[in-house]
Amino acid sequence: MAYKISDECISCGACAGECPVGAISEGDGKYEIDADACLDCGACAGVCPVGAPAEG
Repeated sequence: MAYKISDECISCGACAGECPVGAISEGDGKYEIDADACLDCGACAGVCPVGAPAEG
């Protein structure tokens, strides 16, 4: 199951740089994960300072 970014996101961009497939992009007010591209690797969750990315 793909990761999703919650409303806790502070738009710091740390997660986007860690995604090995580039599935994370800046959205309107928070970052978003393309569920079709997400590998469910958890790299984004490991670097997020507020724990916004989680398995969806």
